[in-house]
Order: sequence, then C-alpha cells, then structure tokens
Amino acid sequence: MGPRLYCGGEWLDLAQPLVMGVLNVTPDSFSDGGRHADAGAAVVRGFELVAEGAAIIDVGGESTRPGAAPVSVDEELRRVIPVIRGLAGQARALLSVDTSQPEVMRQAVDAGARLINDVRALRLPGALQAAAGSGAGVCLMHMQGDPRSMQRRPEYVDVVNEVKAMLAARVQACIAAGIAPERLCLDPGIGFGKLLSHNLELLRRLPELGTEGRPLLIGVSRKSLLRELTGRAVGERLAGSVALAAIAVLRGAHIVRAHDVAATYDALRVAAALRAANG
Repeated sequence: MGPRLYCGGEWLDLAQPLVMGVLNVTPDSFSDGGRHADAGAAVVRGFELVAEGAAIIDVGGESTRPGAAPVSVDEELRRVIPVIRGLAGQARALLSVDTSQPEVMRQAVDAGARLINDVRALRLPGALQAAAGSGAGVCLMHMQGDPRSMQRRPEYVDVVNEVKAMLAARVQACIAAGIAPERLCLDPGIGFGKLLSHNLELLRRLPELGTEGRPLLIGVSRKSLLRELTGRAVGERLAGSVALAAIAVLRGAHIVRAHDVAATYDALRVAAALRAANG
C-alpha cells in the first residue's frame, strides 16, 4: 500500500502524485491577485481546476507573498467561506483551506474543507487545538520569519537539516496535541525565507525530508527562484514551474501545489511513470 493522508473522514491515496490547484481569493497575491476575488468567479475557477486535473483545491484568503500585509480574520472568513461552501459536495476534489488562523480553520472545515494548509505550521495561538478538533488533515510548512520579512536576510548553516528539524518538532507538537501522524504532511516551504541556493539544496536533498514518514507537499509554481533562474516575469514561468514540479516528483514529492494545473498534471504523470520504471 502506498502513502496515504487521512483528511476529515477520508483517505487521500498518494500512490500517484497529485496536483493541488491554487485558488487565491485575494486582491494582492503575487501571481493572480484579484482575478478570483469575487466568490462566484472563484467557485467557477475551482470547477475549472478540477476539470484540469486537480485532486485538491487550496482556497486562500490571505496573501503570503514576500512583503504581504496581514488581513483581519473577519476579512479572511468573508473571502474563503462562501467559496468553500460553493464547492463543497459539488467539486470532485478534496477541499483545502490555506490559513494560519484558528477561527478560519474551524469555519472552513465546517463549510466542507478537509485539509488545513498552514504556512506557519500551526504556530499561532490556538491553531494546534483548532486543527486537532477539526479532524482535518494538516500540511505543516517551514517558513523562516513571516511573510513581511522572510526574504530580507534568510540565513542557514545547513538548510536541509534545519528545515527537517523544525518540521520534526512540529510533527511532535501535533501528536502531543492529539493530531494523529496519519493526518500530517510536510512542506519545506520553497521560497519562504530562503535564497536561491537554499531552495535548490532543498530540492536536491528532498528525499531526506521524508524521514518522518509523512508525505511531502511542494509548492514551486511561478515562484521567484524561477525569476532568478530564467529571468522570466511571473506570467511567463509556466515552463520553469512545470520543470520544477517534475523534478520534485522524481525527488519524492507526493503533492505539487500549482497554478497551471493542466500542464502540471501531465508533467506529473510523465515523472511518475519514470519514477515507477526506476523501481
């Protein structure tokens, strides 16, 4: 039996890599800010993501791009809850909420989300308890600093071992709070408080980050490391994003978070076939 993730009463089979489609309901995300800020437009986009091959839809109401300012909990709820309700029970995909706020976690799960994707790894006060009580799956991400300051001067002695240690500590905190290991997946946080050299080292040594025995989620879509590698603007990073997605799967990723779902889905199928052929 391949790796699985338990999400709010259902098992997510990860024997084959899955695409998590990004659905930003924000006016200021780095890639598609404002395009789906209206709940109706966001729901339509959610169905499009499923048609393109997304097995998971990640709904987010607060931008976490470098330099982003926080939004109020009430505003985040106003943005994401109608979208989750509009997709729940209708879209043939597991719904995820991209949030760090305990109240958003609770209401999103009540509305139909089955996965909590937290860039702060449940470190805000009350987040561990909210996630534990929700029954949802949880993705724990590594981030050095916070979105406003994370890219100013990130420093590591050994980025892989430091990311690995932080994620292991958060796994133990989750278990102590009553969250079963089967509900957890891990994200090294490419681009979140990392320089290009750190990002490349994490991707190169990605298999080392799976030692907790938990599935790995990777988000590389349209990120700034592609500007540094290719010189391309955000809207011109499809080829680079797809290349990184395939590389991540070949290095052991189970879920790839992406804006361009159709192209990423095809790339993951090819990468998975090669991975299987290698045994």
